[in-house]
Order: sequence, then structure tokens, then C-alpha cells
Amino acid sequence: MDKKNKLLTIGQFADMHGINKKTLMWYDEIGLFKPAAVNPENGYRCYNYHQSPILETILLLRELDVSISEIQDFMKDRSAASMKCLLDKKIADFDRNITHLQAVRKTLCKHQQNMETLLTMDLSEISVVNKEERCLVTVDIHKDTSFEKKVEMITAETEKYHLGRLHDASYGSMIPVSSLLDGNFDDYTRLFIEIPFFDQKDGLHVQPSGRYVRAFHKGDWEQIFSCYQRIFDYAEKHGLTLCGYSYEMGINETVIDRMEDYITQIEIPIRV
Repeated sequence: MDKKNKLLTIGQFADMHGINKKTLMWYDEIGLFKPAAVNPENGYRCYNYHQSPILETILLLRELDVSISEIQDFMKDRSAASMKCLLDKKIADFDRNITHLQAVRKTLCKHQQNMETLLTMDLSEISVVNKEERCLVTVDIHKDTSFEKKVEMITAETEKYHLGRLHDASYGSMIPVSSLLDGNFDDYTRLFIEIPFFDQKDGLHVQPSGRYVRAFHKGDWEQIFSCYQRIFDYAEKHGLTLCGYSYEMGINETVIDRMEDYITQIEIPIRV
């Protein structure tokens, strides 16, 4: 007898495909995948070689999280067109998941970097760092914008760009350098959201690449002017011209309970 026509026991067939024979029994019960034959004397299910590609198709679709009902519909009308439709949908789902995971990884790396900074930082140190260009979603604010309104606007932007949770992005505030130089240390004009997986520039604020002065302030924002004064002294001493916006972002929010321990990272671009 040709080996391809030889019947296999349910155990042999299950082992050949790396699954439990109970799975085959369940597929039979719901009418998804029937055995080639059933022994009339003992009711044992038997399968043949030709059924292997069909079962592998079902197992592939299950691995892709295609529902049983969807697979049943597909099996009733198997064709290249219906298979392509299913795979197109799943590939699109995978692409969205990959994009999300890449964004989460980037955010985790950012948090990891912040923790490394916290463990090694000297709060009194001011440094010059190189930064890559990044695109920021911004919302306009002014001195009279209430905290509740700021939360409302940030929430709206978060939903607009389909962020699942707040940890999917980094948040901060922006204040013009011109305001700082005039002594207006509370003249914040924008809140920003950095979305890790978002790379379009249309309608977004582009934070330029280049050299930045970086400093840190510990405590609430009422005393942040003292940090800015140190930055200005540093810039003057080293012949640096500050420009654009100051970008402020908390770096230890996840590991503190008191506002007195809050650390704000300040970065200001240097004019070339």
C-alpha cells in the first residue's frame, strides 16, 4: 500500500503535527477537521497523509489568532483569494503590534536612560549634549490656563494619536528662551508630547538636532529660576548663545512620592 494512503492513528497524526490528540478530537466535534475514517468497531479516529496540509493551514491560522468561526468560514470555501484576505488582515494586525512594541521599547529605553542618569548625575553639573531631531505634538497654553484645562488638552491629543496609555509617550513643557532672558520664568507657551513611533512632520513642532545645554533642577517649579540663572552664567562663561525654546521634562516621576524630590531636566538649543 502507498504510504500516502496509509491510515494513521489519532496519536500518530497528532505527534506528526506536534499537537495534543485532544485538539484533533475537539476539531472533529465542532466539525472543523474530520478524520479520514472512523473504525466502526471501536470508534477510533484515523487520518491520512493527504490531510496534513489542511491541518497545518488550520494550525497556522490559529497561531495567527484567527478565531475558530473565521477558520470554519474559510474552510467551507477555501481559495487563494480567501486565504490572501485572511493573511492581509493578519499582517496588518502584526504590523500595528510591531509598531506598538517598538514604541513601548523606545519608551522603556527612555525610562532606563533616566534611571541611569539619576544614579550617576551631579545636580550641580551643567553640560553640553548632542541631540537628534525629534517631532513633538504640542498644545498651546498661557499663564492663565488652568491645570484642569491642560489635562483636558493633553488627554485629547493622546486620544487623537491613538496612544493606549500615558506611558506610551513622554510629556513636558516648553518656554521661549526670549521669555527666560526677560526674567519671565513662568511664561510657558506649550506642552509637548513625544510619540516614539510617530515620524511625520506636518503640523508638528520639530525640535532641531544639534548641541544643547542640559541642566537639572530638583524641587518644585517655583525655584526653577535659580537653575536658569546658572544656565545663563554657564552660557556666558563659555560663549554660548541660547535660542528657541527650553524643553523641560520630569525624569523621576515614577520613583518619588514627594514634590521636593522631583527632578526636571532642562535642555536648551545652542545657536550655531
